[in-house]
Amino acid sequence: MRRNLLTKHVAAVVKYQKDPLRALEMFNSAKNEDGFKHNLITYKCMIENLGYHGEFEAMERVFTEMRSDIDSYLLEGAYVFTMKSYGRKGKVQEAVNVFERMDFYNCEPGVHSYNAIMNILVEYGYFDQAHKVYMRMKDKGVVPDVYTFTIRIKAFCRTRRSLAALRLLKNMPASGCEFNAVTYCTVVGGFYEENNQSDAYQLFDEMLMRSIFPDVVTFNKLIHILCKKGNVQESERLFNKVLKRGISPNVFTFNVFIQGLCKSKQLTQAARMLDSASKQNLTPDVVTFNTLIWGLCKNSKVMEAESYLQMMVNKGLEPDDFTYNTIIDGYCKLGMVESASKILKDAVFMGFKPDKFTYTSLIYGYCQDGDVDRAMAVFRDCLRKGVKPITIMYNTLIKGLAKQGLILQALELMEEMSKNGCYPDTWSYNLLIDGLCKMGCVLDADRFMNDSLGKGFIPDIYTFNTLIDGYCKQSKMSIAIEMVDKMWDHVTPDAITYNTLLNGLCKNMKSEDVIGTFQEMKNNGFVPDVISYNTLIESLCKASKLDKAMEAFQEMEKTGVNPDEISYGTLISGFCENGDLERAYELFRQCNLSHTTPIFNIMIKAFSEKMKMDDARKLFDEMPEPDNFTFRCMIDGFCRIGDVDHGYKFLLDEIDHGFIPSVATFGQVINCLCVKHRVREAVGVVYLMVQKEVVPETVNTIFEADKKVIAAPKIVVEDLLRKSHITYYAYELLYDGVRDKKLSKKKLSINKTLNQ
Repeated sequence: MRRNLLTKHVAAVVKYQKDPLRALEMFNSAKNEDGFKHNLITYKCMIENLGYHGEFEAMERVFTEMRSDIDSYLLEGAYVFTMKSYGRKGKVQEAVNVFERMDFYNCEPGVHSYNAIMNILVEYGYFDQAHKVYMRMKDKGVVPDVYTFTIRIKAFCRTRRSLAALRLLKNMPASGCEFNAVTYCTVVGGFYEENNQSDAYQLFDEMLMRSIFPDVVTFNKLIHILCKKGNVQESERLFNKVLKRGISPNVFTFNVFIQGLCKSKQLTQAARMLDSASKQNLTPDVVTFNTLIWGLCKNSKVMEAESYLQMMVNKGLEPDDFTYNTIIDGYCKLGMVESASKILKDAVFMGFKPDKFTYTSLIYGYCQDGDVDRAMAVFRDCLRKGVKPITIMYNTLIKGLAKQGLILQALELMEEMSKNGCYPDTWSYNLLIDGLCKMGCVLDADRFMNDSLGKGFIPDIYTFNTLIDGYCKQSKMSIAIEMVDKMWDHVTPDAITYNTLLNGLCKNMKSEDVIGTFQEMKNNGFVPDVISYNTLIESLCKASKLDKAMEAFQEMEKTGVNPDEISYGTLISGFCENGDLERAYELFRQCNLSHTTPIFNIMIKAFSEKMKMDDARKLFDEMPEPDNFTFRCMIDGFCRIGDVDHGYKFLLDEIDHGFIPSVATFGQVINCLCVKHRVREAVGVVYLMVQKEVVPETVNTIFEADKKVIAAPKIVVEDLLRKSHITYYAYELLYDGVRDKKLSKKKLSINKTLNQ
C-alpha cells in the first residue's frame, strides 16, 4: 500500500534541491498526489529557492498561487523574504512593489516588513524614501524595534551625519530598545568614515565598558572600514582591545588586515600577518593568499608573489583564476612576458583555463615590448579557443599597433570588433586618433573623427585635446583655434586644452594671441594654473615685454598660484636675454625656492657673456652642484676676458668632477693657451682629449696601439682646425708641438694633476 506524501518531505526536497527549476517541477508534481495539498511551509521553501537563485518570474507565479491557498495574514514572512531576494539582486523597485502589494492583498505590514524595505532602500542610497517609509510606519502605529533603530542609524552614518546617529543611539533605551554591538559599531564606523577618530574610539570604549562586545562578524565590518581607508594602525588598536575581552578572530579578520596593509604598501607586515594567522591556529584560505599576492603584484614584487603561489600549493590549497591572472598580469606589467608564459603553462597543466583577463594581460605585455606580432598571435589563439574577447583586449592591441605606426592594421581590427560581439568605445577611437597625430597625420585624424561621428562615436575632451596638440605641433594655429571653438558643441574645454593652445601660440611667437587666449580662459571660468602662467610669462619675455611679464608673475602670486622653478627661471632668463642683469639678479635673490642648478646656470651664463666673471665666480662658489653646462659657461667667460689660468683650471676641474667637456670647450682653452704662448699646456690638452676619447671617429679605426698613440693627437688637431674650434695660429703651434717628444710628456703632468 502506497504511503501518503508528507508536506515536510516535499519542503525538505524543494529546499535543498540546487536546481531551482527542477525543484519547481517536483513542487508542481506533488500537487498531483492524492490527498496532498501545499501548505505555508512548502510554499515558503519553494519561494525561497527560486528567490535565492534569481528565478523571479517563477517565484511570482508561485506567490500568486500561494495567496489563493493560504490566508493573507500568515504571509508576512514570505513577503519579507521576497523583498530581500529582490534587494540582494539590486532590484529595488521590484522590492518596493512587493511591499506595496501587502496592503492591497490584506496582509498588514509589521515591523519586520518595514525593516526589510527600509534596509534595502538604505543599502542602495535611497535615504529620503527610507525616511518616508519610517514616517509611514509611525503613522500606522507600528512600534520600531532595535533593527529599526540600527537601519536608521546606518542611514545617518551613510549620509555623513554621525552625530545625529549618536543622538538616535542614546534615545534607544527611552524607546524600549536595548543597546547592542551592531548599533554601536555602526555609529563607530560612521565616525571613522568622517575621520572623527577621537569620538569613534571614545564610543568604542564606552561600548566595551557597558559590557557590550561585538561578535567577530560585526567587528570585521568595523575594521574593514578602517583598513579600506588605510588606517591599519587604528584597526590594530581596536583589535587588541577586543582580544582582551576574549573575542577570537577568524580568517576573514586576518584577510581584512592583510588587504589594508597591502593597500598602504606595508607588504612586510602583510606577510607577517599571514604567518600570524597560522600561529593563532587559523588556516589561511585562498582569499588570504590571493589578497597578499594581489598586494605584492600591485607593488611590482611579482617574484615574491610567485613564491606565495608555491606556498599555497604546498599547503594543499588550490589556486583559482584570480591567483593565476594576478601573477600573469604582474609579470606582463613588468615586461617579463616570458615569465608570465611560464606561469600560464604551469597553470594550464594544473587545470587552469585561460580567460579574457589572461589573454588581455599577455597582449598588453607583448605590446609593451613592441612585439605586436606575438600580441596578434595570442589574440588569434584566444579566438580559436572560443574565449569571447572584450573591448579592453581590442583597445590594448589597437594601442600597440598604433604605437608602431600600423594604423591600417589597427583600423582593420576595429572593423572586426563587431563580428566578435564587441563594440568600439570612446577609448578605441581616441587611440587611433592619438596614433595618427603622433605620426604627424593630424588632418587624417581629424577626418577620422568626423567620419566616426556617424558610427555613434561621441568625442570626449581627450579627443579634442589630442587633435589640438597635433595641430599646435605642426604650427597650424588657426585650425587649432577653430578646433577649440568646435569642441564647445560636444564638450567644455579644460585647463589642458587652453594650456596646449597657449604653448602652441607661444612657440609660434604669437604673444598677442597668447594674451587673448589667456584672458578668454579666465572669462570662461577657468582658473589658470602654474603651467598657464609660465607659458604667458615665456611668451611675453620672448616678445621683450618684460614689464608685462613681471605683472603676470605678480598676478600669479596674488591669485594663490605658487611660482615654481620654471616661473623664476623663465623670467630671470628673460631679463638676462634683454640685458637687464640687475633686475634678473634681484629676482634671483628674491626667489623663495631653493635655488637649483638650472637657475644658477641662467645667471652664471648671463654674467659670463657680459664678462662679469667675479659675479659668476661668486655664484659658482654658492651653488650646490655645478653641472657640465656650468663649467662650460665659466670656461667660456674666463677665456673671453683672457684669464687663461682660470679657464684652464676650470677645464681640469670639470674633468675632475666626472664631466667630459665638449670639443668646442677644449678648443677654446687651447686657443687661449696658444695666444699666451703656453704651447706645452696646449699640447697637454690635446693629449687629454685623446685620453678621454674626445676624438674623431677616424681615430677608432686605428687598431694598432703604437700607431694610435702617435696618430691620434695629429688627427685631433686637424679636426679642431677643420671644425673652426681653433685658429690657424694655434694650429701651427700645435702642429709642431704634438711632434715634439719633450712637449708630449706634458700629458703625464696633466694626468698627475687630475689624480691629485
